[in-house]
Amino acid sequence: MESTLSRRFFLGSAAAAGLLGAPAAFASPPTASLRPVLRGEDFFKRAVRNVDEILAEAKLTGKVSFAVSDLATSKGLEAQDATTGRPPASVTKAITALYALDALGAEHRFETQLMATGGVTNGEINGDLILVGGSDPTLDTDTLARMAANLKEAGITGVKGGFRIFEAGLPVLPRIDPKQPDQVGYNPGVSGLALNYNRVHFEWKRANGKYAVTMEGRTEKYRPAVRMAVMRIRDRASPVYTYESSGGVDAWTVARGALGRGGSRWLPVRKPGLYAGEVFQSLAGSHGIRLGAPKPIESLPAGEILVRHQSQNLRRILRDMLKWSTNLTAEMMGLAATAAQGGKPDSLQASAEAMNEWARANLGMKTVAMVDHSGLGDDSRVTAQDMVTALVAVHKTGLRDILKPIAMRDDKRKVIPDHPIKVDAKTGTLNFVSSLAGYLTGPDGSEMAFAIFAADEGIRATLSRAEREGPPGGVAWNRRAKRMQQQLIERWGVLYGA
Repeated sequence: MESTLSRRFFLGSAAAAGLLGAPAAFASPPTASLRPVLRGEDFFKRAVRNVDEILAEAKLTGKVSFAVSDLATSKGLEAQDATTGRPPASVTKAITALYALDALGAEHRFETQLMATGGVTNGEINGDLILVGGSDPTLDTDTLARMAANLKEAGITGVKGGFRIFEAGLPVLPRIDPKQPDQVGYNPGVSGLALNYNRVHFEWKRANGKYAVTMEGRTEKYRPAVRMAVMRIRDRASPVYTYESSGGVDAWTVARGALGRGGSRWLPVRKPGLYAGEVFQSLAGSHGIRLGAPKPIESLPAGEILVRHQSQNLRRILRDMLKWSTNLTAEMMGLAATAAQGGKPDSLQASAEAMNEWARANLGMKTVAMVDHSGLGDDSRVTAQDMVTALVAVHKTGLRDILKPIAMRDDKRKVIPDHPIKVDAKTGTLNFVSSLAGYLTGPDGSEMAFAIFAADEGIRATLSRAEREGPPGGVAWNRRAKRMQQQLIERWGVLYGA
C-alpha cells in the first residue's frame, strides 16, 4: 500500500525516532502471562496455543476482534472479526498523534502570551492586559507564576484598563463527553487556554465536627485559591457529587456522608479561561500588579506582546500524551491540527470527522469513524484491520518510538525483564472496553503490527451515567481482557517470529 503522508510528517517523525528514546512503562498494560515463559530452546518448542483456547479461557462477555501483519511484507498473518468496528478507547490517541504531527510538525511549539493594548507609560499599561491562550495543553500554575514574574521584570506595575482572557483560539467546550459522570477529572472543559489539565484541586479536612474546604489551582510550589469553582457540603447520602453552571461559576456539592475525616481529589474545570485567569490574577498580585476580574474576549485586538512562554515541542507533548493517556491533550492537539489544516470546527465531532478524512486519505483506513480525538466518546468505531493498516503505513516514521513499552508479565503479574517478545503499543480502557494496538518484535527480530479490540457493548449500554466511574465487574473484565491480549501476543511472537 502506498502512503500519501506529507514530507514534513516523515521528516518530523524520523527526527523523533532519533531523539526520543524509549518512554517509561505505562499503567494498565496486559497484566499476566498464562504460564511462566520458558527460556531458550524450550520457549520455541512449546506448543502454540490456538485462538479458541485463549478466548475461551478469558471468559469475556462481548466480542473480540484482532489482526496482525508482518511489517516487512505487509502480509496479514492472522485475524478475527477484523472488519467489524469496535470502540477503540484511547488507542484513538495514536491516530491523533499522527494527525497532529502531519499538520503541525514534530518541532512545533505552542505559545502562551501576555499582551498589552494601548501601549505602556512609566510601567503602566494604558489599555488592557490580555492572557492569550496558544493551545498549550501542558500549561500549569508554575508556568503562570514565571510569566507573572517576567511581567514584573518587564517593568509593569499596573494596568489602567481591564484584565482579559483569550481562549477562543480553539472551540470553547464545557466537557469532552457529556455521557461521563460530572466529577471525573479526565473529562474537563476544552478551549485554547488550559491550566493544570483543566482540573481544580478539591481538599477537605475535618476538625471539631466541621469541614474546611479548599478549591485551588495547586502545584507543588503554589496553591492559589479560585472563586470560579465552589464546593458546598450537603447532608445527604447520595449522589456523592452534583454539578451545575450557576452564576458564572462551577458550582459543586458533595455529600457529607462520603467525606470521612479528610481527603482530596481533582475535579474537572468547565470554564478553563476563567480558571487560568483567576490563578494568574492571584500570581500577578503577589508581585504588586493588581488586576481586575478576568473577562473573556472573542477576538484579539492589536497589541504589544510583553511576555511569551513556549511549550516543549510537539514530539515531546505527544510522547507524554501516549504515556499518560491524557484526554485533554488529545482533544487540544486534534483541534489544533484541524485548525492548521484550514478547518474551523465548532465541536469535537466536527474536528474528529476532519481527522477521519485525513486517516482515510493518508493511512489507508477505510471505515474509521472517530467522534473525538481521545477515544472517550462511546460512538467512536475502528476496525482491527484499519488500525493495523495504519500502523503498517507509518512504521518507518518513528511512531513506535513514542509509544509505550508494554511489560510482559508472569502468572503472579511480575514483569519478566528478559521476555523474548518486545512490545510497544497504545492501551485503551473504558468500562467493559479494552484495546491494544502497536508493534511487537519476535524472538528472531521479526516485526509485526497488531490491534486487539475487546468490548461488551451490551453491558455498556445498560450503565447509568453515575455508574460509569466504576461499575460492578468492570475491573475484573478489563483484567481478563489484558491477560488475553498478552496471550495473543505470545502466540504471534512464537508462531510468526521464531
